[in-house]
Amino acid sequence: MEYKWLGTTGVQVSELCLGTMTFGNEADEEASRSLMAEAFDRGINFFDSAHNYNKGLTEEIVGRWIGPHRDEIILTSKVYFPCGGGRNDQGISRRNLLSAVEKTLQRLQTDRIDLLYLHHWDEHACLDESLRALNSLIEQGKVVYAGLSNFAAWQMMKTVSVAQMRNFAPISCIQPMYNLVKRQAEVEILPMAAYEKLAVVPYNAIGAGLLTGKYLSGGTGRLNEAEMYRERYADKRYEEITRRFVAYAAKRGLAPAPLAVAWVMSRPEVTSTLVGARNLDQFRETLQCLDIRLPDEERAEITALSIDPPHATDRESMDAMLKRGW
Repeated sequence: MEYKWLGTTGVQVSELCLGTMTFGNEADEEASRSLMAEAFDRGINFFDSAHNYNKGLTEEIVGRWIGPHRDEIILTSKVYFPCGGGRNDQGISRRNLLSAVEKTLQRLQTDRIDLLYLHHWDEHACLDESLRALNSLIEQGKVVYAGLSNFAAWQMMKTVSVAQMRNFAPISCIQPMYNLVKRQAEVEILPMAAYEKLAVVPYNAIGAGLLTGKYLSGGTGRLNEAEMYRERYADKRYEEITRRFVAYAAKRGLAPAPLAVAWVMSRPEVTSTLVGARNLDQFRETLQCLDIRLPDEERAEITALSIDPPHATDRESMDAMLKRGW
């Protein structure tokens, strides 16, 4: 296991981050505890959760396990999506941020959240007020660092700029979707993160199981079970990319899942890659990614199996222009 700096925080996190969204759903509490123990034993010191995962049950399961390991783990949570059933128990309003964090602290049985992500852009909440509330939580010691998840590049940059302008605690980390079939982050998000020195923790590295190849042979998983994932990966081109990728992995003698994660990990801007599982066997297979270190040539070969997203301006890149000449 390698460790990397979390942006400019001075904190080091493992190159893999344990995702807990399955806890209390696909993984019962016993399986969840086994997954956390395995992750911790393998050197993962970065655990990711959210206040709405399984209506708060996920955080309760993490909270019941984490006690003796608390000071060794960088623990995250997120706020935005509905949780609690009330009309205002959603979004990143000042009211919901303050309330949701208090409930999360209780469920996690801890006095602080090391990294709190705003889980989605909120067009109905004043950004200044949201960041002021987040800054208050940081000043109180209930939150240590601030992050953003599922924000577009312009929304991230707007948030970073407002925090700087108002002298609030800085944004330290972003969490975009990123995998071999979902490469939109390469267009603006990853370059912006590098320029602003933000940590990057991508999720969906294996595309809800798509890149394992299991759906090609009638396997089951999130793409069968959840409409959100069916829609996210409905593009017919993704199936062909997956076929090419699975064939490439077989030629290399590697399982597709860890290779898909290794491809994400090899991107220079990536700090830590989010991985989750329903059981230990699944998790241990994914952890084989730690034995795969892709040189630039092999990463380029895998990337070529996919479809390049267009340049941010939908023109040639400056490198291409210079190569072509004027």
